[in-house]
Amino acid sequence: MSNILHSQERGDVLAHVSGNLRRFRLAAGLSQVALAKASGISRRMIVALEGGDANISLSSLDKLAAAMGVGFVDLVRDPARTPSAEINEVTWRGAGPESAAVLLGSAPAATEAQMWLWSLGPGERYEAEPDPAGWHEMVFVTEGTLRLELSGIAKDYPAGGFAVYATDRAYAYANPGEATVRFVRNVIA
Repeated sequence: MSNILHSQERGDVLAHVSGNLRRFRLAAGLSQVALAKASGISRRMIVALEGGDANISLSSLDKLAAAMGVGFVDLVRDPARTPSAEINEVTWRGAGPESAAVLLGSAPAATEAQMWLWSLGPGERYEAEPDPAGWHEMVFVTEGTLRLELSGIAKDYPAGGFAVYATDRAYAYANPGEATVRFVRNVIA
């Protein structure tokens, strides 16, 4: 299947695009014609998107967002969840029900992004020192249960769970279980 999003999938990211597109377009002082010229996306497509009745590619959404001076995430985010870093929206579906891409979360990046694969044995703990302001992490648990402590508050994330958070405060990873925990950690600066 292509990277086209279909409007009938209202539980997906397009459920928010129509309202966000109109809101950001008006805030940027752009008419639909001006946005079409700036983005290279047809006015007809913009009208259909704002009306909630269009299919569009992810790259076309990128072009619209850039033309309005906002990020892709701003355009697809559920406005009720703003300013949460968690998105948790389907952004692509394949031919089969098991094929999907879910945008879990987003954090600003100015200089660097790192991807790490971590594992913690039973009872293991890692204490991190606070990073400079503006640094963030995103973790996705692939095995076991990760205990994430942020400013002294602990929350457990089982396999399939994720968290997005600023790291300019004390934080720690711990494995409270009896099996190894594995997770992907992205550091964004």
